[in-house]
Amino acid sequence: MYHFFVDSAQVSGDLKSVMITGSDYNHIRNVLRMKKGEQFSVSILGDDSGKELFYEIDSFTEDTVAGKLCFVEENGHELPSRIYLFQGLPKVDKMELIIQKAVELGAYRIIPMSTKRCIVKLDEKKSASKIKRWQAIAEAAAKQSKRGIIPEVTEPLSMKQAIKYCEDNQIDVRLIPYENAKDISFTRQIIENIKPGQSVAVFIGPEGGFSEEEIRLCLDGGIQPITLGRRILRTETAGFTAISWLMYHLES
Repeated sequence: MYHFFVDSAQVSGDLKSVMITGSDYNHIRNVLRMKKGEQFSVSILGDDSGKELFYEIDSFTEDTVAGKLCFVEENGHELPSRIYLFQGLPKVDKMELIIQKAVELGAYRIIPMSTKRCIVKLDEKKSASKIKRWQAIAEAAAKQSKRGIIPEVTEPLSMKQAIKYCEDNQIDVRLIPYENAKDISFTRQIIENIKPGQSVAVFIGPEGGFSEEEIRLCLDGGIQPITLGRRILRTETAGFTAISWLMYHLES
């Protein structure tokens, strides 16, 4: 079933009807060629409850698809905890893949980081363009995976700014995969102690990893080093692995 995001103004106050317009209207009518009586689901932008609303196509006009409510799925598809992925900037194609898969796995927000060993350096003009592109990828992935929200991709931060971001947002658990961390049993213990509802930050380095100075900043900032196993993972694999483990634990 196809999934769309709508503004609250597009849904009636009692949720009984929805009006689909703009690019989603074009997608429903001219790309998918959906017919009256077919169903689709929507999430309301700005609603963090995770509700998924199911509608049946009632009618078409020249620029609107009208849907009538079939039922509401209260639990939706969101994780019971907010996962913040702090991602050291990799090469552009890798970042797009990371955003797509992190959204599918349940990340709540993706925060790019400009670190010492980053190959990619974004100036202000490039940054605005890239973030617009990355946000579009996040939206497409959220629709595909039936997320209840569209995760935000923020402006790139430095390591110091990222640590402060954790403090300002009172993120409960802060993790950084690090090759010199204790063995996997320690990582398992940390993850198993995370309770649903606790927010989690995961710090992932770029292709060259974090510098020793950045690791020290993290440790001083209360970020817990963990291991992801005996093998050295690529930057795009490390984030997927960490979020997958968290997803498995939180949804069990």
